[in-house]
This record gives sequence, structure tokens and C-alpha cells, in this order.
Amino acid sequence: MTAKAAKKPPARTRRPRIEDEAEFRRWTPEEVIELRLLPYTSERVLKQKCYRRQVWHHLDGGRITFTAEDLRREAERNAVAPIAA
Repeated sequence: MTAKAAKKPPARTRRPRIEDEAEFRRWTPEEVIELRLLPYTSERVLKQKCYRRQVWHHLDGGRITFTAEDLRREAERNAVAPIAA
């Protein structure tokens, strides 16, 4: 047997799932509007709501960003319960 054949193949590392990667992703207001992740149609309106602290967001170094948790919280806050509940 040669030395090459005796070597074990490198161990496979577990690649994070897309859902796991999305937990660490940060979206800018421009991306949120473009991808329609929140029910706002204008970047300016979204930024103004963030400045007034009416929308869940983060201020990373003075820049507005959104995490998956922020988007979930905002969707939950805007949810309407059915009358027959």
C-alpha cells in the first residue's frame, strides 16, 4: 500500500443550513424594502420609523440594520388577530 492510499480522507465539516446563516445575517433598510421583508414601500419612511424608535432595529456603528429576530418581532407586532378567535 502506498502512503497516499493509506491516508484517511479529510473529515467533512458540517455546513450551516441557510436558516442558521439567516440568524446571523443583517439587512440594510434598502435590502428590506427591495426584498419586501416588512410592509413598508419607502426606504425613507422605514428609516424615519427607526429614528423615532417605532420599528425594531439595530444601530451598528450608527447604521440601521435588521436581524431575523427584528423582522420576526416587527411582523408579530403588526399581526392582526381574527375576530372569531
